[in-house]
Amino acid sequence: MAITFITAEERLAQEPKINIAIFGKAGVGKTFQATKLNPETTLFLDGEAGTLTLESWGGTTIDLRKEATKAGVHPWEMAQMIALVLGGPDPAAAADAPYSKEAHAKAVEIVGPYNQFDKFDTIFVDSLTVVSRWSFAFQEQSPDNISAKTGKLDGFAVYGAHGHQMIAWLTHLQHQPKSIIVVGVLDESEDDFGRKTFSPQIIGGMAKNALPGIFDVVMTLANFEGKKEDGSSFSYRAFCVANNNKYGYPAKHRGSAFGNELEQPDLGFIIEKIRAAQAQK
Repeated sequence: MAITFITAEERLAQEPKINIAIFGKAGVGKTFQATKLNPETTLFLDGEAGTLTLESWGGTTIDLRKEATKAGVHPWEMAQMIALVLGGPDPAAAADAPYSKEAHAKAVEIVGPYNQFDKFDTIFVDSLTVVSRWSFAFQEQSPDNISAKTGKLDGFAVYGAHGHQMIAWLTHLQHQPKSIIVVGVLDESEDDFGRKTFSPQIIGGMAKNALPGIFDVVMTLANFEGKKEDGSSFSYRAFCVANNNKYGYPAKHRGSAFGNELEQPDLGFIIEKIRAAQAQK
């Protein structure tokens, strides 16, 4: 079997997949961004039981918790299995690893084959915050994290296993062929000098630190203050997309799609803008 060479012309002729992570405070409208996507080709993975905001949107959803209960597995295992069916087995994984050929065969039995996802070109995950809680809870229940010396749960082992498994899950989603949109809650903290810090609400630091390397675009959806010509103030909502922005929000992007710190709060517009910049290249 010979390797396949992909020419620049072939690569640029394909519509590229886009991986985006969106963070924002509760109630800012992160879930609602799914309604800006094509309902015929977008699959909404619901971990929040928060589809009320999607009642006017005609897209397809999967309730991860309900499907896990139906299959008799942990919600974290259901999230892993869907990622595994979408991305296929990892050829480098050991037989007992979560993304091995053996795990893939079991996932297909429970979730179903890949071709049931054929109609979708975008997977919207709501939310990364909830999935990280599931992952951590699963590791707290795992006998692998019991200390051989004390016979008790090893907190360091739990955090380590959780971090590695979250990164493996996100990376597997990154490498599957469809565009991935994940949303998560934004944490805000303030030090003794009144300086504010913002970070994704994800248990443990390992996955937080890995996010910028996994996703092409990281954005924060937030409310901002503007000034009218008469000096009065007004509020508006926008995506913060710039690296090292003056607001201190988590944000980064690859490529030349964005020239400003803020973009209009429309995920569909953002995706089209990214694709237009790629096509221009």
